[in-house]
Amino acid sequence: MADADMFTDIPTTTLADLLGRGQVMDIGIRPLWEPVPRVAGPAFTVRCPPGDNLMLHAAIHRAEPGSVVVVESGDLNYALAGGNVCAIAQRRGVTAFVLDGLIRDLPEVREARFPVFARGVIPIPGTKSAVRPFGERVRCGGVGVDAGDVVVADEEGVVVVPGARREEVLTAARAKLAKEAAETLDDWESAHRARIDKILAEQGFEG
Repeated sequence: MADADMFTDIPTTTLADLLGRGQVMDIGIRPLWEPVPRVAGPAFTVRCPPGDNLMLHAAIHRAEPGSVVVVESGDLNYALAGGNVCAIAQRRGVTAFVLDGLIRDLPEVREARFPVFARGVIPIPGTKSAVRPFGERVRCGGVGVDAGDVVVADEEGVVVVPGARREEVLTAARAKLAKEAAETLDDWESAHRARIDKILAEQGFEG
C-alpha cells in the first residue's frame, strides 16, 4: 500500500481534479502562516465539542509520528490549542494540525514552522472537560474524515483521500502530472481554445 507521505509530491489541485468537490475542505480551513510546505499524512481523528479542547490536548501524546491530527469542533469562540501544544505535537513527529476551529499563540507556531490549517486565531483558550473517543469519523471543513484517510494540505487548501482509494488515487495523480509535464503551453492553449469554442458554439454563441 502506498505510504501517505508519498502524497507530498502531489498538489492539492491535482487531487481535487480527481476526487471532486466533496473531498475538498471549505475555504475557511486555511494555512495560518505562509509560505507553508505541502504536508500529507494519515488522519488521526479527534472530536472536541465547542468551547472544549481536552481531546486535542490528549491527542498530541497519542498520535503516531507522521500523522495529521484532524479535529471536528466548529468553535469560533475559544482556541483549541496554543504554542506549547503545537510544539509538543511537532516534537513528537506529528506532521500538521487540520482544525475546524481556532488556535492561539500564532507567532510561536509560525516561528516553529509547525503547519496548522484552521479557521483562524483567538487569544482565549477553551476548557478541558469533555471526553470523546479517538478514531471516529469526524467532519472538518465540510468533509467527512475517517482515521487513516490521507490528508493532503498546502497553500491551495486541504483534500482528503479516502484510505481505501489511496493507491488508485496516487497512481492516477502521478499519471496526470506526467501528462501535464509533457504538454507545452502552446499545446494546452490550442486544446483549450478548441474545447471552449465548441462549448460556445453548442450554446449558440457568436462572437
